[in-house]
Amino acid sequence: GKGANLAEMTAIGLPVPPGFTITTDTCAAYNKAGQKFPAGLMNEVRAHIATLEKELGKTFGDERNPLLVSVRSGAAISMPGMMDTVLNLGLTDASVVGLAQKTGNERFAWDAYRRLINMFGDVVMGIDHEHFEHAFDRIKKKYKAKLDTEVPVEGIRALCADYKKIYEKHVGAPFPQDPMRQLELSIEAVFKSWNADRAIAYRCINGITGLNGTAVNVQSMAYGNMGETSGTGVAFTRDPSTGRNTFYGEFLVNAQGEDVVAGIRTPQPVVEMKKWNAGVYKQLLGIKDTLESHYREMQDIEFTIEEGHLFMLQTRTGKRTGHAAVKIACDMVKEKLITEEQAVMRIPAGDLIQLLLPSFSSASKKNATILTTGLPASPGAAVGKLAFTADEAVERAHSGEKVILVRKETSPEDVEGMHTAVGILTSTGGMTSHAAVVARGWGKCCVVGAGEITIDEKKGRITVGGKTYGRDTTISIDGANGDVMLGVVEAPTPTLSADFKTVMKWADKYRTLRVRTNADTPRDATRARTFGAEGIGLTRTEHMFFEGDRILAMREMILADEVETRVKALNKLLPFQRKDFEGIFK
Repeated sequence: GKGANLAEMTAIGLPVPPGFTITTDTCAAYNKAGQKFPAGLMNEVRAHIATLEKELGKTFGDERNPLLVSVRSGAAISMPGMMDTVLNLGLTDASVVGLAQKTGNERFAWDAYRRLINMFGDVVMGIDHEHFEHAFDRIKKKYKAKLDTEVPVEGIRALCADYKKIYEKHVGAPFPQDPMRQLELSIEAVFKSWNADRAIAYRCINGITGLNGTAVNVQSMAYGNMGETSGTGVAFTRDPSTGRNTFYGEFLVNAQGEDVVAGIRTPQPVVEMKKWNAGVYKQLLGIKDTLESHYREMQDIEFTIEEGHLFMLQTRTGKRTGHAAVKIACDMVKEKLITEEQAVMRIPAGDLIQLLLPSFSSASKKNATILTTGLPASPGAAVGKLAFTADEAVERAHSGEKVILVRKETSPEDVEGMHTAVGILTSTGGMTSHAAVVARGWGKCCVVGAGEITIDEKKGRITVGGKTYGRDTTISIDGANGDVMLGVVEAPTPTLSADFKTVMKWADKYRTLRVRTNADTPRDATRARTFGAEGIGLTRTEHMFFEGDRILAMREMILADEVETRVKALNKLLPFQRKDFEGIFK
């Protein structure tokens, strides 16, 4: 998981902020004991915090030179965004002043504090994030600021006061001023998030079983929000949509990690970083190559730049589409990073299905009305009616409707709606936002950052180009180029790539089982043979009678009151069945 990879990056000499990991076994013990910490856990945590203090020359909760830490989850199998994170732990009313004086950057210190109160209130205490968001909107309106970075220090200081009032109103107690208490409650919140509805749903959807729970990674903070020489980003060592061997990702100047993943601001492509800080970009490219060579796998990385200094916060195997999985596997064999056998085993069978799904063609889009264009976050074609909440998407999908989930940005709570929708469309966020990463992992069509769209969730409508569209409106979204189109656009069946055929040849080369197909019609048999099936293992004859005149004759036979009528109906069915079997055997 995350902690193991942080240790691995440290071992190979990469710049990683120091920290420690509480194991998944501890999470299992916590849950087994009825959500109670194992004896002595917090004593061990205090001892490791003391080690960090000694190494960094800072003191946790100190009023002059405070050590701040982050608390992040880390399951053995990556579950992007499904469990909890809290940043800037250790700030208090007193230490925020000391941090401002120590860094000489008052706005940064108060910005870190408002982030802590917000995340702690939301993640640890369960306060609805909208309460904090509305307070921030009021402050931005007061100072005529469109972005959070445009709010001056006095506005951020006032926002912290507002946040503390919101916290006390909903919790019934003031925001905790004991840093160790903040840390203890945050560790517990991460453990609890393992059994949150969204995490359970994600594991169910992705067939993840047999894990002990989540680890907790406690790590000293690296600050991406210290000004114009600081920033944060998320990147993939290869394109997770297409599989091309190009550096792919995004970054934000003067931001912390959740700003990128949550899609709060639309970030810049990572290649633009060389214009902002060429030295850091060159260093990041080198680290990208080091990680891919070390793990022999495409990596998903998170990083922060603190006043021109690069720190690595995470690396993990990157989620990718089926198209990308096949191309990356083939390319890595050519690059001698992996063997043919490893390439075959790396591609989940479900990913290959994505390559067989329809996609829009230039011909099918020729007469389409394009409403707007966003960022193509996950390829594919999706056609459906507008749904504005995850619950609505689930309800309508279960009743047989095809819906596209439309959100300003998605959050982990939306995971069930995202899964049941045929596609996902957001008005904010970038190529590494929550919606983009999760959709790619599922091979689901997704367009993000369609900023011309205004979404009114309460009234169930969107406005774009001066026109308004409601729940009954059908749209088509193109995950290949980000187009959002009005109405139904046809999506023809795609042709199979050379890489797909290569992988299937490798599978034939190393498999020890023969592969036959289920085929009930000549069309099914032909398609199966095209895909390499060696024969037919099962034919269900009742499926031959589902269409057209055949089903009418079948009903006539079933409902016949007399033998003569039944024989007459069977005589109608016999030529159909004989013709189908002749076609199948051909």
